[in-house]
Parts: sequence; structure tokens; C-alpha cells
Amino acid sequence: MSTLEIRDLHVSIATDQGPKEILRGVDLTINKGEIHAIMGPNGSGKSTLAYTIAGHPRYTVDSGSITLDGEDVLAMSVDERAKAGLFLAMQYPVEIPGVTVSNFLRTAKTALDGEAPPLRSWVKDLKSSMEALRMDRGFSERNVNEGFSGGEKKRHEIVQLELLKPKFAVLDETDSGLDVDALKIVSEGVNRVKESTGLGVLLITHYTRILRYIKPDFVHVFVEGRIAEQGGAELADRLENEGYDRFVTETPVA
Repeated sequence: MSTLEIRDLHVSIATDQGPKEILRGVDLTINKGEIHAIMGPNGSGKSTLAYTIAGHPRYTVDSGSITLDGEDVLAMSVDERAKAGLFLAMQYPVEIPGVTVSNFLRTAKTALDGEAPPLRSWVKDLKSSMEALRMDRGFSERNVNEGFSGGEKKRHEIVQLELLKPKFAVLDETDSGLDVDALKIVSEGVNRVKESTGLGVLLITHYTRILRYIKPDFVHVFVEGRIAEQGGAELADRLENEGYDRFVTETPVA
């Protein structure tokens, strides 16, 4: 069974006033097939955790560890992390002018597998995934995210997830900017990948609405750079009713 394990993780960023600590000792273990939701107020460090797992150079790991099946993730480059089975769906997917969706996806799949997928089966898989996410096939020949609406960008992220088949996916506020229909379609895509591949999911969100469609096994309350409380799906409903005031003791960290 694959396991993504985070132990006593401390992370900072450089500022004009010197290093600023954002993550203050995060412990989290995600096993294959599990869905973990991280909820918390703005500035609590949720996205910092996502980008640290992915290897964003802005963040400095001061201490602690991240391992994937016992291998040191922090020693890996960004592309090595992807090849090892980590995937990040970004809160704000970027545009890539001059690179079509079809070329981007096939190049990524080739890099991960070490060989290009057979063209016939690849075209079939791409078509099937786009249809399931209700994306017009014409998007495959458009430049990546260029001119896409917010919902179209998020659907494209799930097409990537479905075709690249990582071991673990970090979904950073994938629900932001989605209307009710798009939210349901995107959620169904995540659930479909989980059921077919045993994907482990770290789902970062402010709201419970996506958790109506993607049922979490565990919910973690993230406040001031650390996990303040954790429990089952019922904890999300409690947060919806009570908010985060009882956890917050100081100014947000990031």
C-alpha cells in the first residue's frame, strides 16, 4: 500500500523582514485510497503545504520530512516528484501559450511512463475523459488554459488527473470558481479516478459543498500553520456551523 507521510514539517518563506515561518510542525499520513480534507481560515498555510509537497522553490523546508513509500520527497526535483506519483491541481491553473492541450498531456504522459502511449489508445482515452468531464473535444487543440473559463481550467486539471494516474493528488481549492453543475462534474471525475486507481487525495477547501460529492475519510482543521483538530466527515459540518473562531489565537501566517 502506498503511503504519503509528512512528519513535523516546518516551512518558511523569505520576506523583507527576514524568514517568516508558515508551517509550524505538520504531521499527516495519507494512505492509498484515502481522502483527507484540509479546512481552515484564509492565511492558515493550507496552500503552502500543497506547494511544499509539489516542490515550489519559494518555500524553504526548515525541518521535518515528507516521504512517499519511504522515499525522501524533499530530495526530489519537481519532475521527480511527479514521476514518483505526486500530482498538484492548482488553485489558479496557469496558461501555457503555444502548447496545445493534446500535446501537453501526451508529453506529460510520455515523461511519466518513459515512453509515448500508443496513439490510438491515447486518443480514445483523451476523448473519453473529456466527454466524461463535458469538455468539448475542440479544447484539445487549444493552448493550455488560454481563454478557458475558471470552470474549464478546473475540468482540465481533472482530465490531467485521470490520464496521468498519480498515486496521490493534492487538490488546492479545486472547488473555487465552480458553479453547482461544474462542481458536481469535477467531483465525479475525482471519485472516478479514485475508484479506478486507488488514488489518495489531499483536498484543500474552505467550504463543505464539495464534500457533499467527494466524501472525506478524515477532516483536518488547519490553523496558524498546524493541524489544530482532526476527525471524520462530521467535523466538516461542525465547522460549517461554528466557523474557526475557537481555533484562532493570532494573526494568520500566510
